[in-house]
Amino acid sequence: MSIELNLKKIKKVVPQDIKLIAVSKTKPISDIQKAYSLGQLDFGENKVQELIKKAETLPKNIRWHMIGHLQRNKVKSILPIVYMIHSVDSIRLFEEINNRAQNLKKKIKVLIQIDISQDQTKFGFSFDHIESIFKSNELERFHHVSIDGLMGMASFTEEKRIIKKEFLSLQELYNKYKKKYSFKYLSMGMSGDYKIAIKCNSNMIRLGSNIFGSRNY
Repeated sequence: MSIELNLKKIKKVVPQDIKLIAVSKTKPISDIQKAYSLGQLDFGENKVQELIKKAETLPKNIRWHMIGHLQRNKVKSILPIVYMIHSVDSIRLFEEINNRAQNLKKKIKVLIQIDISQDQTKFGFSFDHIESIFKSNELERFHHVSIDGLMGMASFTEEKRIIKKEFLSLQELYNKYKKKYSFKYLSMGMSGDYKIAIKCNSNMIRLGSNIFGSRNY
């Protein structure tokens, strides 16, 4: 199925108030151009160098989202380009983003990544750690970071009840601190589980294969 048909199919089932991030990692420029020509402006990449290379070639009004694990030594190169960083998973990364953004006289949109899954390979703050940070007001010192919400990835499993339980745990945390931090986005749901995520009140989903087809490596 073509990118055009895929996007039309997705937009029929995904409510308009949910932000769709097209995961374009490993995809050629031509695929991104096609999705862009159909009105898609938000694209997600997980590797800094690939994001930079694509941003140099593609239209400047594309909103680039860094969705992969971000090392502190890569922050400087990505901040002038990136619209939002979805994977802030440590205080040291917060500090680096804040300091670099201050130098650029910018305020960077971020999502805090929470480890909600049973997978050992996933990154993110634990629930206990982030709760202690939220209660301590430690994040208030980062004046050049806009904390726009929370992000979490469910376990890689066929068990829908496990996925739902993990998404609901993040929804509960989001609701608890939404007012205090003026959160806008609860980012949950990818190609395999976005329908469950939407039922758990996710308002930002990240879809790759559903739009572009199977991944290219």
